[in-house]
Amino acid sequence: MKPAPFEYERPESLGEAVGLLAEHGEEAKLLAGGQSLVPLLALRLASPSVLIDLNGVRELDHLRLEGDRLAIGAMTRHRDVEEMAELRTRCPMLVEGVSLIGHVTIRNRGTVGGSLAHADPAAEWPSLVLALEGEIDATGPEGVRTIPAEEFFETYFTTALAPDEIVSEVRLRIPESPRVGSCFLELARRHGDFALAGVGALLELDSSGSITDARVTLIGVRDRAVRSSGAESVLVGARPDAEVFAEAAEAIDPEIEPVSDIHGTSEYRRHLAKVLVRRALALATERAGGV
Repeated sequence: MKPAPFEYERPESLGEAVGLLAEHGEEAKLLAGGQSLVPLLALRLASPSVLIDLNGVRELDHLRLEGDRLAIGAMTRHRDVEEMAELRTRCPMLVEGVSLIGHVTIRNRGTVGGSLAHADPAAEWPSLVLALEGEIDATGPEGVRTIPAEEFFETYFTTALAPDEIVSEVRLRIPESPRVGSCFLELARRHGDFALAGVGALLELDSSGSITDARVTLIGVRDRAVRSSGAESVLVGARPDAEVFAEAAEAIDPEIEPVSDIHGTSEYRRHLAKVLVRRALALATERAGGV
């Protein structure tokens, strides 16, 4: 099939883009990398009367690491984050998660802001911004509104963005301590497919080897990405070992609601999530210098 007819706008500034979105309202759709929207257009699952192409808005394309803060413009491509050399040692979780997004050709075009706004519960970026205590700037006619990551994702493909707002930047807290380890693991039926379940883990150890900070996030097991407060409460203050990791994995149980589909039952996804939590915590501990 081919897309339904639409008008095409290509603004060159964020202000112009916001104005066009306010003018056309629900009749408009924003085009970033197009990796999610274009297939929907082709199948006529989305039929906007106006398409606003953000690829000419250069102020949305930036990537800056300053101290412990990584600022990412909404139009930054996944591949740019994946290839940022300093992140490979300071925050492997981020690079590993991004590298699992589709294939290289998709990462070359797909954008960080587009993925966040799309809010697929099986996508990697929502989990990453939750684990790294991200905050998301939404720009609209009234100016810029900053939304904490834990308040941004609401349910399937639904966010706290207002209809006239555009994701403009996301900021993440990148670990600086050498005693922090992180990783991202997921299982998909084939490389490049959406994950059946995925886990991001970050641990910080003190000089005695005890856990002083823990982040555990999951994808593919609920209507949105999940940060597990239950698992984290088990981990903080404990010494990392297989028994503690198993207890943390069990603690995710009441926080997830996996569904059954043709790829796996809810019971299978629940079991898989727990296995991935244990493995991710063990790898994060090793990278933090633990045993």
